[in-house]
Amino acid sequence: MKVILMQDVDKIGKIGQVVDVKMGYATNFLIPKGLAKVSNEANMRLVEGIKLKAQRMAEKEKKQSQEFSDKLAGISCTVTMQVGPDGKFYGSVTPADIQKALESEGIQVDKKAISIEEPIEKLGVYHVSIRVHPEVQAKVKVWVVENKGA
Repeated sequence: MKVILMQDVDKIGKIGQVVDVKMGYATNFLIPKGLAKVSNEANMRLVEGIKLKAQRMAEKEKKQSQEFSDKLAGISCTVTMQVGPDGKFYGSVTPADIQKALESEGIQVDKKAISIEEPIEKLGVYHVSIRVHPEVQAKVKVWVVENKGA
C-alpha cells in the first residue's frame, strides 16, 4: 500500500515521502497514529504545504544554532584538575568536566555534544568542538589548570 509520510518514521522514511508498506502496517499503525495518509492527489498537496513549513522551521532552527555557535566561540572556560607530583593528571578531562565548566559560565550544553579529539592529559589551552546542530559546530577554548587547593 502506498502512503505519504506525515512525519519522519524510523527505518521507513522522512516527511513527505511516498513509501510502499504492508497494508496491515499502514491501516493498523501508521494511519491511526497520524504518521501517514493514503497516497492520493489531495493528500499530496497537503504534504507539500507541510514540507514547506518543516523546511522553514529547519532553516530557522539552523539560524538560531549558528547564533548560539557564534556566542560559544567567544567563550572560554576553565577546568581545574588535580595534578600529581610528577606533573601528570589523575585521569583526564572529560566532556562532563567541560559541561560543568560551561554551566559555571551560564551556558547549558549536553555533554554528548562535546567532542574531544585527543585525550586532554596535560595542563594548557585546548579547543574543543561542540555540536549545537547537525550542520553547525562551535569551538570553545578550554583552559586546563592545576587545582591548587588539593
